[in-house]
Amino acid sequence: MNSTHLSLHYHVIFATKNHERLIAPPWRCRLHAYMGGILSSLETVPEIVGGVDDHIHILAGLRAIHRLADVVREIKSASSRWVHDEIGLHGFAWQEGYGAFTVSPSQRESVRHYITGQDKHHQTRTFQEEYLEFLQKSGVDFDPRFL
Repeated sequence: MNSTHLSLHYHVIFATKNHERLIAPPWRCRLHAYMGGILSSLETVPEIVGGVDDHIHILAGLRAIHRLADVVREIKSASSRWVHDEIGLHGFAWQEGYGAFTVSPSQRESVRHYITGQDKHHQTRTFQEEYLEFLQKSGVDFDPRFL
């Protein structure tokens, strides 16, 4: 075989530091678009970026050259700088960790739909409830002290 063929799609989730509700509706879409641009500049395949006032969801395809931790670190770092410089919110920061869940090709559309519906979804449940469900459904071991 003379080439590499991959289907590596990740649903990445991370929150603002201390789960502060800082991502305001007037600039939220601009932040999501900027994050999509960061992903493109890293030569990933950004499928959708969305979220609400205290967290972000990203669906992206990665290539063989990518390390997930490096991609997430760059998204968080560059987007924090953007919020500081463009929005003027100098106290803005992301939490230290993140969640990343693999997505099969057959489930990509349902994940896109899920991310698109974040505003409606979070009228009835908190980020912590949502994230806990992701961890449990995925069989991820975790320490509740660090959620």
